Amino acid sequence: MRVLLIKTSSMGDVIHTLPALTDAQAAIPALQVDWVVEEAFVELASRHPVVSNTFSCALRRWRKHPIRARRSGEWAAFKAAVQATSYDAVIDAQGLLKSAFITRLASGPTFGLDKSSAREGLSARVLDYPQPIARGQHAIARVRQLFALSLGYPLPDTAPDYGLPRSHVPTPLSCPAQLVFCHGTTWTTKHYPEAFWRQLLELASSEGHRIYVPWGNDEEKARAERLASGLERVTVLPKMGLDALTDKLLSWDAFIAVDTGLAHLAAAAGLPGVALYGPTDPVLTGVQGARASSLAADFPCAPCVQEKCTYRGELGKGVEPPCFSSLKPKQVWQQLLRVAS
Repeated sequence: MRVLLIKTSSMGDVIHTLPALTDAQAAIPALQVDWVVEEAFVELASRHPVVSNTFSCALRRWRKHPIRARRSGEWAAFKAAVQATSYDAVIDAQGLLKSAFITRLASGPTFGLDKSSAREGLSARVLDYPQPIARGQHAIARVRQLFALSLGYPLPDTAPDYGLPRSHVPTPLSCPAQLVFCHGTTWTTKHYPEAFWRQLLELASSEGHRIYVPWGNDEEKARAERLASGLERVTVLPKMGLDALTDKLLSWDAFIAVDTGLAHLAAAAGLPGVALYGPTDPVLTGVQGARASSLAADFPCAPCVQEKCTYRGELGKGVEPPCFSSLKPKQVWQQLLRVAS
């Protein structure tokens, strides 16, 4: 059976799709999946053993420079690659107008989220078989359900399996271990306070652990260097691609992260760890892994799901964003010890 999957971005969305591929591979042993994915995540998508081909999609860049995309031949080459095979099923696992646009290019019966289930309901109009997938569930559960309904196999009741083989057995934190602290994220409101990160690094260092701090842009690099300043056991990583960073995650022992794609990647790589949720809801997008845990802020307006904080009360005064005042470093560290020891 040959399937075309359309799930372009973001990193978290791509990672949330991997367990559905594992389910489908177990149910349909001869399955081959081709995946249309944003160019930044091609290597990550390619890691799953059921993925035969990846089609690098650069819609963000192409929309900014449409004439350049046509003149360079990139768009024509992408379109030809997608249309070269007649598929047994084409699954739009994104439910957006941009993914519907790509779905229309493909050859084969089309499946995806129905108008009540998709984030952008109009995307369902291009589908031959729109599927009802209840909202309010975790993103991983929704994609697993979509695949089971679309490809006609019973939905497994097993824990998510991301298909990322891990040979390294994590070292318990009763011994010196290698940790990664993922501080970078997009929304201002999702940032754990810098002073709290520093306290966590001091706690981890004092117990003999080696901590690695990744970064993805100049602002994150500057923050990482401030956090690591004067701490011998804290290493700011060099600029790393996603493929190299994934290899590192598969060999480290535990993580602490904010709500970011790297938190989901760490959980998918089998690391024990803790992800911190202030304005966002772990019920919908919390980390899911064998020993990964989500800690949610206990605050009157959390989860607000807002990129800018509008809270004007007295609780959490002096902490930005104030919702993280309910997740003190010692509490976070104790939770990590529970899941990783």
